[in-house]
Amino acid sequence: MGVNTRCVALLVLLLLAQVLSGVHSQEEEDEVQEEQAEEMQPEEEVQEEEQQQEEEVLETWTGTGKACTCDCEGGEPATGTPTMTSPVLATSPPQSRPLDCMPECLYHKPLGFEAGSVAPDQISCSNQEEYSGWYSSWTSNRARLNSQGFGCAWLSKFQDNSQWIQIDLQDVGVVSGILTQGRCDADEWLTKYSVQYRTDQNLNWIYYKDQTGNNRVFYGNSDRSSSVQNLLRPPIVARYVRLLPLGWHTRIALRMELLMCMSKCT
Repeated sequence: MGVNTRCVALLVLLLLAQVLSGVHSQEEEDEVQEEQAEEMQPEEEVQEEEQQQEEEVLETWTGTGKACTCDCEGGEPATGTPTMTSPVLATSPPQSRPLDCMPECLYHKPLGFEAGSVAPDQISCSNQEEYSGWYSSWTSNRARLNSQGFGCAWLSKFQDNSQWIQIDLQDVGVVSGILTQGRCDADEWLTKYSVQYRTDQNLNWIYYKDQTGNNRVFYGNSDRSSSVQNLLRPPIVARYVRLLPLGWHTRIALRMELLMCMSKCT
């Protein structure tokens, strides 16, 4: 009888130990899960906050439309003159920068060099006050894509890396590409160039960078008549854009067009 009692007592103790062990393990598991949830919560909150900030910045830059997206399904990218509206920014960003939230623009519209809608006073160049005599026919205003005849291009008076040609868009917009040509009546053209931009004349110029953080080198022409297109991926938000010649054939000579990023097509 005494032996049976002891056996029963031992079994009860073993059962109690297992129950207590299970409760303790469950408590530890619950604590681990709570700790993991506490660690994950700030990360999720940070991600949500960053996404909200990006959306607010993009909305601030582009007004009512998000630049470089198109709501026309099945459309093909175009570099002609589609009936689209350019996203002019309602508020300038705090400083010029690429629109890195968008990898590229699907639709582009020429700014108007070739069409003539870009006025002469919107285009300027280095040493402009020295363009007299023969050079007065080859000023920056002549740098228009597909221009023909005498004075069909901008010819830099000096052949060095200090030269530039500048475009004033008059409003802050999203620039998505550049087209270049050489001089129409001679074998003179740009072989490579870099790009600077800014949103306000009181801000410093910013170089367009490549993926490694270096100033990007854009490769230009190899003959006098062909046009070479360089798309900006990502596009840039700017009012002022400069092309800086880095290499040329015979002489710095340029006909050009800027492409503006379109938000939609109709």
